[in-house]
Amino acid sequence: MARTSDVVVIGAGSVGVPAALALARAGLSVLVLDEAASPGQRNNKKAIGGIRATHSDFGKIRVSQRSIEIFAGWKEQEGDEIGWLSNGYSYPAYEPETEKKLKELMKVQHGFGLDIRWVSPAEYNELVPGIRMEGLRGSTYSPGDGSASPLLALNAFYFKSVAAGAEYRFGETVTALRLDRGRIVAVVSDKGEYAGAEVINASGNNARAIARLAGLDVPVEPDNHEGAISEPVRRFFGPMVVDIRPEPGSANYYFYQNNEGQVVFCITPDPPILGVLNESTSAFFPQVARRMVQLYPRLAPLRVRRSWRGQYPMTPDGFPIVGRAAGVANYVHAVGMCGQGFMLGPGLGELLTRIVRGQETADDARVLQSFLPTREFKGVEALK
Repeated sequence: MARTSDVVVIGAGSVGVPAALALARAGLSVLVLDEAASPGQRNNKKAIGGIRATHSDFGKIRVSQRSIEIFAGWKEQEGDEIGWLSNGYSYPAYEPETEKKLKELMKVQHGFGLDIRWVSPAEYNELVPGIRMEGLRGSTYSPGDGSASPLLALNAFYFKSVAAGAEYRFGETVTALRLDRGRIVAVVSDKGEYAGAEVINASGNNARAIARLAGLDVPVEPDNHEGAISEPVRRFFGPMVVDIRPEPGSANYYFYQNNEGQVVFCITPDPPILGVLNESTSAFFPQVARRMVQLYPRLAPLRVRRSWRGQYPMTPDGFPIVGRAAGVANYVHAVGMCGQGFMLGPGLGELLTRIVRGQETADDARVLQSFLPTREFKGVEALK
């Protein structure tokens, strides 16, 4: 007979682990299955650590605002050092079109309660001393955004979830979902069989393959991104800098200085590089370094320690897929985080717990409208 839990979570990553924590603290029995040897071994450990509520949509803003509250208060409330830094996010503008786009978006963001303002070139130079001033028209600045260590944070969430009663089985690959009359009656792995009153798919890159085991489909396609990190140096600038100007080969790039003084940076390839490719390339560093030094010459002397490549499990519109599946009563989607699983994870964990317990609020219903599994995927997230 299959062992029974209140909830079986597939995936012990940026969403699955904080979900297990929230579920277990709500008094539910939780079993988490993951094919890796320990938590966060896929894209979580490749995240660069940025955490922002600066999005263009109510759902992502509200979930991220809750995540920021959890990250910011974690050390004081839980006692673990997770590297939280309230350094803020910024989007500088060098063309009239970019300035117009960002200012129009700010009106929407203010309507959703986001703490964000426009700063002048002189003010921005105080936040990022030495930034290229030629052509600078100003920047958005959201001081409440921040960053944390993906490794420290996920391990803190993991150990707290275990203390709350969550159980993990690592090194197990889910091979089947057995259905009966529109419900999953067993989650089958290569090492066992488990039953859960509810099943949450939080499997990241494997989202589509797991959904298909239940006769479902989700338009999630991993998109490869590369990042790198410098040696630690004395702090010399404040917020995450996101340059949204496209250039041949890249849609945008971004960098920040973490709590240990290391500069972490990443670029968005254009066109996207789809699939799961974990090897670093020789093209990444020359491409991103040129763009970064042109924008911020003070970065030129930095020595880079290492680079890596991971995946953003993307949806067509840049919004996650979260909520109950049509046609399978006890299956819940928590996939397609579009590279933002780390920042969304803690807030989503609490939302998923309310979904499982049937305790969604009116605010949750509005959030979930953004993440509907059945939507047409015709929109576009303005700040993917």
